[in-house]
Amino acid sequence: MRKRFAAVVSVLFVAGLVLTLACGAAFAAEKKFTIGMIIKEPSAPFIQAFVKGAQDKAKENNINLIVRDGEANTMKIMEIIDTFLTQKIDAFILGGAVDLRGLVPGIKRLNEAKIPVAAIDTSPEGGKVDFFLSFDLEQSSAKATRAFVDGIKKRNGGKVPAGVVIEIIGDHADMFSHACTKGFNSVIKQYPQLTVAQGEGKWNNTDSNTKVSDLLTRYGKKVLGIYVQTPDIMAAGAVSAIEAAGLNPKNYGICGICIGPEGIDLIQKGKILAAVEQPAYDSAYLAVQYLFDKAHGKPVPKIGQTIVKKGALWSPAKVIKNPWVEEGAFIVLQGPLVPQEIKPTDPRLWENMLSKK
Repeated sequence: MRKRFAAVVSVLFVAGLVLTLACGAAFAAEKKFTIGMIIKEPSAPFIQAFVKGAQDKAKENNINLIVRDGEANTMKIMEIIDTFLTQKIDAFILGGAVDLRGLVPGIKRLNEAKIPVAAIDTSPEGGKVDFFLSFDLEQSSAKATRAFVDGIKKRNGGKVPAGVVIEIIGDHADMFSHACTKGFNSVIKQYPQLTVAQGEGKWNNTDSNTKVSDLLTRYGKKVLGIYVQTPDIMAAGAVSAIEAAGLNPKNYGICGICIGPEGIDLIQKGKILAAVEQPAYDSAYLAVQYLFDKAHGKPVPKIGQTIVKKGALWSPAKVIKNPWVEEGAFIVLQGPLVPQEIKPTDPRLWENMLSKK
């Protein structure tokens, strides 16, 4: 799925570092319940939120958590899975990958060893994944697009005039982008007077900046708004392009899904209109709990149920069949629209959790 680039690199994730996070003594006399976790792009803040969520829950349950960097490389991920099998882990979490079909043989080896599997952010496209925890990309993108259209109306006397809207996507070849665009189009198609000018931001601010600059030059005053699929890693580039053209970002009502520290800052400055929060911390936190519960014969979410937790940003979460695998549940977590539904300073947002580390 999408290849993310982050501006802030945690000391925890220095280049080439093999991550091993042991919650408690890793080699106690009595073997602890052990979870192996593979991540990608360890410098990205949302990946750091995955690790923090998993680490916090592992500490609560006295679990040994081993985190390794898969380097967004299928062969590397497969090697790590084989190592985990040799180490006799009790459960496995996939914290994102690029080639979601190529790693399926590794997932099936885990299945054969009867090791429960959870995935967060993106789901493998085969095998059995007991729990896939994420928000719905299409639905979340539609939610952000409705806010985007509302912004156009407010800036134009309550109407949507004829004009151009710029859509900055991540990557034409990426399933993440396809799902986001599908959600975007489900709303935009209701306004045939709008023409969509699409640019490929390649999941980074540099390419986003270039595409927005080019499209603003091409369409000029016809541009009514700029939609950025993932503001956490592409909105800053879009804002810079707008400002470099001598224009005000507020007049373009930038919206999208996935906020990140950069997005929180831009929302607070009024340079992003709205963005849907990615439940990064919560998905990892819950994944650890459900894997632990399943292994110990405790109740776990079942397809057809709805999970409700008072005060949780991810609640209510419907449990449906995971459409990408042969067997397993997709726990569809909620993501609030910021700042319309909750304030950007809300301590439950993982971006604010990370800032307090």
